[in-house]
Amino acid sequence: MKNINPFLWFDDGVEEAVNFYVSSFASAFETSRKEKETNISATSRYGDAMPHLKGKVMTVNFKLLGEEFIALNGGPVKDFTFNPSFSFFVSCKTEDEVNKLFKKISDGGEIRMPLDKYPFSERFAWLDDKYGISWQINLSGDAPKINPFLWFDNKAEEAMNYYTSLFSSLGNKSSEIKKLSRFGVNENGPMGKVQHAVFSLNGQEYMAMDSSPFKFSPAASLFINCDTQKEVDILWDKLLDGGNPMQCGWLTDKFGVTWQVVPTILMKLMSDQDKKKATRVMQEMMKMVKIESNDLIKAYEEV
Repeated sequence: MKNINPFLWFDDGVEEAVNFYVSSFASAFETSRKEKETNISATSRYGDAMPHLKGKVMTVNFKLLGEEFIALNGGPVKDFTFNPSFSFFVSCKTEDEVNKLFKKISDGGEIRMPLDKYPFSERFAWLDDKYGISWQINLSGDAPKINPFLWFDNKAEEAMNYYTSLFSSLGNKSSEIKKLSRFGVNENGPMGKVQHAVFSLNGQEYMAMDSSPFKFSPAASLFINCDTQKEVDILWDKLLDGGNPMQCGWLTDKFGVTWQVVPTILMKLMSDQDKKKATRVMQEMMKMVKIESNDLIKAYEEV
């Protein structure tokens, strides 16, 4: 398995949104080496497989503080709406970074927790930006980084145990629960449930907590780049257990989190310079629920 990337589904205007994020982070962290890890790395466009969208930007791959994201112009779909159940926690080294990022990213958005001092942080803010994506900005004093933050409906510990066990079984990089604190008596949350946790999957760190008033939305998903069909099969079967399948390698697990389980060969074949071959692969993929590598290769090699 190569990596797991946050995947953002926009109705339209993905270029504008990505440019906003890259510009905001680059200017906020201009004195940090991490600023150099903030950029747009690749763009793809719709081709002959979807003639009504041909030439329009389909996906944009970009980095913010070294974290790789994928954004899609997917069109409006019912229930594909960003909400705080899946947010991004930004750790900043200096107060100046916190202030600059807050000013940039909050422009036109909605403030959930104002930029201020809190019992858990000297400088913190929580907001939804003008595109609906939720951000938590925190003064940590450590090197800047971003962690996907999952807010569960009182199943955070069960979900983390399930995910870390699954990814560990594949023999990949570190997959474990690293930190966990619980709500105590008279605290603002269900006693004994997860107040805050940090866990890793394939070396990537995530944060989690319980008592969410929101349901996870497929608008924000996790894209798994699988090296082999065997990895696809294992992850698909395990993550689908108790969940619901969707088209094109998408599924929602029993905790409500949406995943895309995709073999790396799909993107390789779809980006082939031979447009006819790439179109056949795209058309074949769009027929699938779980992605099958052999069928993609057959479509690619068709004479």
